[in-house]
Amino acid sequence: MSKVIHIQKSFSVSRKTGTLYLVATPIGNLEDMTFRAIRTLREVDLIAAEDTRQTRKLLTHFEISTRLVSYHEHNKQASGHELLRLLKEGQQIALVSDAGLPAISDPGADIVRDAVEAGIAVVPIPGANAALSGLIVSGLKTERFSFVGFPPRDKKPLGSWLADLKTQEGTLLMYESPHRIKKTLQAMFEVWGDRKMAMARELTKKHEEIAHGTIGQCLEWLESNPPLGEYCLIVAGSEENIAGMPMEGDKEVRWWSGMTIEEHVEHYIALTSDRKEAMKQVGKDRGMSKRDVYNQVMIKEI
Repeated sequence: MSKVIHIQKSFSVSRKTGTLYLVATPIGNLEDMTFRAIRTLREVDLIAAEDTRQTRKLLTHFEISTRLVSYHEHNKQASGHELLRLLKEGQQIALVSDAGLPAISDPGADIVRDAVEAGIAVVPIPGANAALSGLIVSGLKTERFSFVGFPPRDKKPLGSWLADLKTQEGTLLMYESPHRIKKTLQAMFEVWGDRKMAMARELTKKHEEIAHGTIGQCLEWLESNPPLGEYCLIVAGSEENIAGMPMEGDKEVRWWSGMTIEEHVEHYIALTSDRKEAMKQVGKDRGMSKRDVYNQVMIKEI
């Protein structure tokens, strides 16, 4: 860890290196492009884009002729090294993603880290963001929230991921594809119970749609309305009353309270296919160590 704090003066005229601009692009509606973003893309020496074909359409629309290069997950090591070299030589570079803010669930986070470590100024050019747009129309709490990215694709990692997030307070924001959304919601229902949520798709576009309800209700909706487009899922945190759950005074009844410890373990085995991980999650639920869970289950099995 560096012992000297680095202070960035974003608009210092005496800066010898270039500046890396993180430029937000529209998530659907081109009118969400800001004047500052357009000006920045016109003035920089180079634009680094996750998908040059998609970005070229945007540049053509706004009559921007700045040189465009590729920077994505599969070439980020070689391309990132070259971009850093150009920045150190004093070139001004804009980084954009396919849509929204770069560096969020995006390879741009790597070059931002490297630029900061190299003492290069990194300047945000704010704009549209799907997760926050979904949050503010969800009707759920906005005082505290967490963006958790894309859920894991496979059953075992997905079950573990959901179990780790189960007790997290604050609204949870995530992205999901139309091909996996039913599987993800079903797993949420099994691990978290029937929480309040909103399901937003095609934000800012012609077919923008927000479904408000519970996880179970959203699953039912998808059965008769096949998922289309990318989704932003906004789900209530653990501190909110889970819809449909009985209450004892002001305290939520634990969803597993009617289970034996063996049934509780089997529930997580079905989700994760991993006995050790299942015991670990049961321990978290019941405030027990994994060893104590193991001992109790083994005693019952003998």
